[in-house]
Amino acid sequence: MKVENKVMPSPEQARATFLAPEDGPIVMVNLLKFKEKATYGSGEAVTGREAYMRYGARMRGLVEKSGGRFIFTGDVVRLMLGEVEDLWDAVGIVEYPSRAAFRAITQSPEFHEIELHRIAGLAGQLNIETKQR
Repeated sequence: MKVENKVMPSPEQARATFLAPEDGPIVMVNLLKFKEKATYGSGEAVTGREAYMRYGARMRGLVEKSGGRFIFTGDVVRLMLGEVEDLWDAVGIVEYPSRAAFRAITQSPEFHEIELHRIAGLAGQLNIETKQR
């Protein structure tokens, strides 16, 4: 199994997620890997985690305003089962009330204002779309 963290989805991944039929709430599992040092154009000296947390705090507001919720956030402690070359730093699980709400958030001016913190702090992630049965 190949595992490759990314900061942005490929065009094919974005289309598959945003253009799939609407069928109720979706839950995204985020496996996050932070940069040691954030990469702001200004040269601001903060960790990648600190930069990403700036994004996360404001993203929570956008999600909740849309009727969604942060279900869980936490640090990765260890891998109990299986093997990966490089362990993620944190996990976030976020529920969006609909695919349309998720798309609206990611296309909003408010999201684009905070996206620089995500990009500055994130080395990569896996973003796994799930659906409750």
